[in-house]
Amino acid sequence: MRLILADDAVLLREGLARLLEHAGHEVVAAVGDAPALVAAVAGNRPDVAIVDVRMPPDHTDDGLRAALEIRERWPEVGVLVLSQYVEKTYAAALLGGTPGGLGYLLKDRVSEVAEFLDALERVRAGGTVIDPEVVRQLLSRTTRADHLARLSERESEVLRQLAQGYANGTIAANLHLSLSTVEKHINAIFDKLDLPATPVYSRRVLAILRYLDG
Repeated sequence: MRLILADDAVLLREGLARLLEHAGHEVVAAVGDAPALVAAVAGNRPDVAIVDVRMPPDHTDDGLRAALEIRERWPEVGVLVLSQYVEKTYAAALLGGTPGGLGYLLKDRVSEVAEFLDALERVRAGGTVIDPEVVRQLLSRTTRADHLARLSERESEVLRQLAQGYANGTIAANLHLSLSTVEKHINAIFDKLDLPATPVYSRRVLAILRYLDG
């Protein structure tokens, strides 16, 4: 897999590069600011860009804004955001856009090497991987809380599993449910969140993200 790393913390960036190269991946660029990230993606077209949230020049949400630009200009490039915290506004905008090939993990996930590498592979394959803590903080927002209030406790559990990118069979195993029961819960979630069937967007992603936007 061809990767670009963007993080202004040199030690973390270099350590992550070594970890990824040891796992057999190619790090085609490692940069420390948002403009350099966009330029590196333009010049290298990696499979996935791994992006920190807070980077120069402003040291605020430059990384997420660069990730949004990458998603708009090069939708074929996967984006995996690594952060120490959840920047809710831009996170909702990023995750509520075109689904697939996208991840948002907190940096302590890097210590769990196998899980991190698995998340990276899932993003490359077009999946969506979201840290449970990111989901918890996004779902804690009061925006469109009336939609969430419609869900049963079990439906809320299934929704959280969906947000982590799990397939229906895995959700069934995790929650000790039958596959048909999981499918019924998912359809109920779509209905209660007023998500119409459309070929343009994935309702699996919209189910937890679309109503958080704004």
